[in-house]
Amino acid sequence: MSSIVMRTKYVVFKIDNEYYGIDINNVKSIERIQHFTRVPNAPMYVKGVINLRGEVVPVIDLRLRFDLNHKEIDSNSRIIIVFVNELQIGLLVDSSSEVIEINSEEVDSPPMVKDNITEDFIKGIGKQDGKLIILIDIEKIIGLKEIEQVG
Repeated sequence: MSSIVMRTKYVVFKIDNEYYGIDINNVKSIERIQHFTRVPNAPMYVKGVINLRGEVVPVIDLRLRFDLNHKEIDSNSRIIIVFVNELQIGLLVDSSSEVIEINSEEVDSPPMVKDNITEDFIKGIGKQDGKLIILIDIEKIIGLKEIEQVG
């Protein structure tokens, strides 16, 4: 019996010189940076909201969500618009690079790291052309309960 190899497409982006991937089925669009409106009492990692073609969309700064150092937004910064449970959310990333296809045989389980809350965010580690791509669990990153209060 041969095992079935699943092929999944991921939108790949960079934060702090590391590659991350989100399942393309969750991605609606990739947008250039625009003005954020701050939301009072929102979690620290919520950058604010943007007006995206008439819709108000909360934006999460993934650097802050991953407890990484703050970085100024520059011309490479992008907002990846994702859909999760019918919610539309923006993810602020350093840069967006490409869409790649990774088959299930090229994905390893996430490493077990004790005392690290961010390990919950990782679905697996993809290997492609010598690069390691951290495949993230979008629902856990977003923290739906927090965001539903903002949106």
